[in-house]
Amino acid sequence: MTCVYFITHPDVTIEPEIPVTEWGLSPLGRTRMRALLGQPWVPKLGAVWCSTERKAIEAAEMIANAIGTSPRQLRELGENDRSSTGYLPKTEFDATADAFFANPNRSVRGWETAADAQARIVAAVTTMLTGTQAGRDIAVVSHGAVGALLLCQLKNCPISRAEDQPPGGGGNYFSFDVTIKSLRHGWRPVEQPAS
Repeated sequence: MTCVYFITHPDVTIEPEIPVTEWGLSPLGRTRMRALLGQPWVPKLGAVWCSTERKAIEAAEMIANAIGTSPRQLRELGENDRSSTGYLPKTEFDATADAFFANPNRSVRGWETAADAQARIVAAVTTMLTGTQAGRDIAVVSHGAVGALLLCQLKNCPISRAEDQPPGGGGNYFSFDVTIKSLRHGWRPVEQPAS
């Protein structure tokens, strides 16, 4: 039975003058990732995948180094494309994200639609599974919005921000069983062990 741990990168250093895709983990984000390395399931991982965004790569490298491998990057594991707006202050970002989830088939302010992002992340997980040795547990380091969209798919529920990760800078995970396509548990902070 293969288990996938979908992990959102934790806290980042916000640098409004550079593209969001180039933001790296903050010192707190690195500390939180070190806490994740103490999870009992980490040594059982057979592969680590991540998006091509710097913060996800940095987090994935920490996991991969702990198990003696290298992360495999897949562009399609990236966050919903928000390049049309770039950095937005928190209040403006939250309002735009609310509209993104509430109108899944419509582009909000030029963002990739939620429906398109969901189709992309589901296809990326399929690609990742076919590219990983069967029976090996997998860590995926990605992003909050696409994680919520994948969770909606796994729960067979409509796209909704209600499935978004808890507030607080990212650094959450859920896991699912690939064989029976069943959610093992919903969002948990990276510091909280899976049961």
